[in-house]
Formats: sequence, C-alpha cells, structure tokens
Amino acid sequence: MHIPSAPVAELELLGFEEALARSGQSGGYDAGRWLYVPDFYADYRYILGTRGERPLICIGINPSTAAPDDLDNTLKSVERIALGNGFDSFIMFNVYAQRATRPEDMDREVDPRLHRENMAAFEYVLAHGGPAPAVWAAWGNLIETRGYLKDCLQDMLALGRRYGAVWYTAGARSKRGHPHHPLYLRKDSGLDPFDAAAYCERCL
Repeated sequence: MHIPSAPVAELELLGFEEALARSGQSGGYDAGRWLYVPDFYADYRYILGTRGERPLICIGINPSTAAPDDLDNTLKSVERIALGNGFDSFIMFNVYAQRATRPEDMDREVDPRLHRENMAAFEYVLAHGGPAPAVWAAWGNLIETRGYLKDCLQDMLALGRRYGAVWYTAGARSKRGHPHHPLYLRKDSGLDPFDAAAYCERCL
C-alpha cells in the first residue's frame, strides 16, 4: 500500500532527463534488463519496464508499489499480455505519475511540473518504441477518478500522433466505454485496435 507522503507541489522532483541519466546507478536490480525511472522508490514514477526491441507500452492511471523484480499483480498481468501478444518487452507508463495504491489518494489538482516531466518520459518511450509504437490503453474506469486526467490524456494523444502510435485495448470495455484494466484479464487475452481520439470525445 502506498499513500502519498505529501502533495506533489511540496515534493522536490527529479526531472525525467536527469532521472533517466541516473537510472541503474542505485543498484539492487539488473539495469540491463529493467528500465526504472527514477531508479529509487519515491512518491512518483515515470517508467517501469523491461528492455527490448519491440515493447508494448501499457498506459495505466498512476503507479502503485511495483518495482524491478517486485511486480504487483497488475504488472505481472501486463508482462504476461505483452509476451503473449508477440512483444519482447513491456513499458508501464501512466497518465499521471503520482504514486498511490488507491487513485482516490491522488492530489485533487494537477501539478504542472509532474505532468510536464511525465510527458517528457512518454515522448522518450514513444521515440524508442519503433516506427509505430504499440500503446495499450489499460486505465479502466479509474480515468474518472480526477478531472485533470482527461487533459493529461489529451496531451498524450497529441504526442502519440507525432510518433505514429498505434493504440490497442484488451478485453471488453466497461459500460461507460472505458478500456479494461489489466488485472482481471484472461491469460490469453489478445489486443484489439482502439480509436483513442474518438474515445476521448465520446467518453471523457
């Protein structure tokens, strides 16, 4: 369980570029296998995933307690679905980077610094995701937790268009049209095309 220690505005944030440059220096995990930014446990996380040539980029709402070699059940499912659909690795990214096991514990207002650095992280992931990065929308109904998440997602869509991202979902969508969360997917779940822009207009 992770409950934020303070509002993001009160935290001293390590920017994405600096955190990426330091990644792998803290020790305690195989930096040749894992991409973990920042590479220490904090109230925020930009990226957690495995290294490969063809990653599946999974988009959740916000990070929880997972870390290299200590994946929670959601991340175990993400890795399983990625490998089961022909990808050699996965990257867990989130609409907002504030770590909280319960999204209801996230800040009520967006912190512009954290969002800006999170978008820098997303651009990095897209740039290293191949000519048509595969992005799996997997935030479930949790997208409704905070009003600012829609705006964050719109910024992600704009970046995705620049990099030719191809969006997918897995499993049935909710009654409100939101993509399925990874936690309760069947082991053999496949990926289906997802019109993320139309979803934002219709459901958010």
